[in-house]
Amino acid sequence: MKKRALFSGTFDPFTTGHHSLVKRALHFTDEIIIAIGVNYEKKTFYSLEERICAIRKIYAEEQRIKVMSYDMLTVDFAKEIGVDFLLRGVRNLYDFEYEKNLADINRKLANLETVILISEPEYEHISSRLVRDLIHYKKDISHLIPTVK
Repeated sequence: MKKRALFSGTFDPFTTGHHSLVKRALHFTDEIIIAIGVNYEKKTFYSLEERICAIRKIYAEEQRIKVMSYDMLTVDFAKEIGVDFLLRGVRNLYDFEYEKNLADINRKLANLETVILISEPEYEHISSRLVRDLIHYKKDISHLIPTVK
């Protein structure tokens, strides 16, 4: 039976840290849906369309990855599209606390498990916020975002 994971986030922008998690998760799941959640309270740097397009370009050659967006609770979207588990990443202790609480709530709300991957050391300092700040100050970010093949 095919195992499907949902990797959700704002991905503003999608970083090499996100990319590393996706590559690692492909070793134990058959399909990953990278889903950009619409959050009206968050002011994003890139439009939803730009983020979807950028991520699709990264994975244009990878048939097991789909890119979508959604405008509802993540667990409701996960149930609607029929995934087996949620995929999340943590870089540090603060991320872990947040993700653990989220995983507990998602399990209670929808009986949906969360698989948490710990960031590789070379990516643990990378955040979308850091990348946005560097873009704002016109710094080189090529080593912080995945390259399109």
